[in-house]
Amino acid sequence: MTNSKKSISSGKSRSTQTKSKRKGHATHRKLSYPFHKYPRWAVMLGAIAIISLYVWCFYYFFVSPTGFRWRALYGDAKYPEGYEIHGIDISHYQDNIDWDALSNAMIKGCPVRFIIMKSTEGANNLDETFYENYQSAGDYGFIRGAYHFWSNKSSAREQAYYFLDKVHLNEGDLPPILDVEHKPKDQSTEDFQRNVLTWLHIVEDKYHVKPIIYTYYKFKQNYLSAPVFDDYPYWIAHYYVEKVEYKGPWKFWQHTDAGRLPGIKGYVDFNIYNGSYYDLKKLTIGNDNW
Repeated sequence: MTNSKKSISSGKSRSTQTKSKRKGHATHRKLSYPFHKYPRWAVMLGAIAIISLYVWCFYYFFVSPTGFRWRALYGDAKYPEGYEIHGIDISHYQDNIDWDALSNAMIKGCPVRFIIMKSTEGANNLDETFYENYQSAGDYGFIRGAYHFWSNKSSAREQAYYFLDKVHLNEGDLPPILDVEHKPKDQSTEDFQRNVLTWLHIVEDKYHVKPIIYTYYKFKQNYLSAPVFDDYPYWIAHYYVEKVEYKGPWKFWQHTDAGRLPGIKGYVDFNIYNGSYYDLKKLTIGNDNW
């Protein structure tokens, strides 16, 4: 009797397992059926098309309107009307510059007056072309400026002292510049502003001039609109517009990243100064004689 029961029980178990497998197999076939009626290459092609469409939509609606460092998409560079003091900003992206050719360059009939260059980023990154660019710009008579690119991976204090360790500005140079374009997602606006001010205060104590803040139009509105930041000269990045839409005071306007000049291969950022050459010289370090 015992063996018989075991046999019956074993038979039921095998029968149940067989039904379960068949049921699972049938379910699998049912779920995957819509894709099986198309050739594999067609499915792959459709998947690629969907991914491509997603990437294009993401770029068009999210990157293009706000990603001001992306290459210009709307034709040749346009030059703002009514400004005579032009300049450029450079970094290692411009590679080797022919300074002889650049020294005679003109932007809309006006000479290049100032050159601003990237110096440092974060707490341990020195732009590989900074020292050469800084020396050459001075040798060829340009008003020089140096900017630090803000990083959310290092503290404001570390970044400020790293900048001061690597960059030694002289009389006649523009005040130190802080390029800030990103805020940590997990940080409040108040804490972020406090960190930015820490960098500004440390550097200001060294040079006894107000550093220049560089950022793009919408970032200034969203994260650096507190009245305390109005005390600092503002360098605005705002592309593809005929005039600056920012209502507050500003000193510099980076109006395109698609400029072309002799001596520089590829594109370069074009800027204008909001004032006269005399005003620009007065803004520089050690301007007591102006």
